[in-house]
Amino acid sequence: MGLIAKDKTIVVPGEILAEGMDYLPGQGAFREKEKVISSRLGLVNVDGRAIKVIPLAGTYLPKRGDQIICKVQDISYTGWRVNTNTAYTAVLSMKEATTAYIERGADLSKYFAIGDYIMAEVTNVTEQNLIDISMRGPRLKKLIGGRIIEVSPVKVPRIIGRKGSMVSMIKNATGCEIIVGQNGLIWIKGEPDNERLAVDTVKYVEKNSHKQGLTEDVEKFLKEKTGK
Repeated sequence: MGLIAKDKTIVVPGEILAEGMDYLPGQGAFREKEKVISSRLGLVNVDGRAIKVIPLAGTYLPKRGDQIICKVQDISYTGWRVNTNTAYTAVLSMKEATTAYIERGADLSKYFAIGDYIMAEVTNVTEQNLIDISMRGPRLKKLIGGRIIEVSPVKVPRIIGRKGSMVSMIKNATGCEIIVGQNGLIWIKGEPDNERLAVDTVKYVEKNSHKQGLTEDVEKFLKEKTGK
């Protein structure tokens, strides 16, 4: 009885994750009598009593409260339409763009121009997948300079790490500013060599996200690259 599948191991659909009532099925798992069983191919994530199975591949599905990186693709009289790195675009209204007052008829490109990247929060997703976003909140801003890279959205939790530990380690080692969007876009800004190292490290985490002891591996990877 108890936990059968270890944290951070790969499981297949139908595999027993735990026996008994001590563990609860999370996303990607279900209960059958006294067994918790995986419903997908993925990585086991044990969080307290909850067992989730994180898919190894997949696309981003926006949900309220997610912080995502978007690219401005169109400007109207009332706001901006942005690319969300999904099949669906989102709308940023003037009211949600800034705490400052914007006059009617103002040149909105002075705030965000086509091609600009922004960090925004999803405030609403309808059944038709119409997405509303907001820039009114901490960390939500226009991303100036730096570079944008794309990773698999399902690998984002591993890149962030538990309580932000992984991304903090990469920031500290490279001196770069790094913002991770839950839609798989990541903004990195720093000195050119440091930016490249941060990109390489993020890609290393993405490639090896299924492995155990990843934190130690990344620490070693950074020490080898920086000589520190």
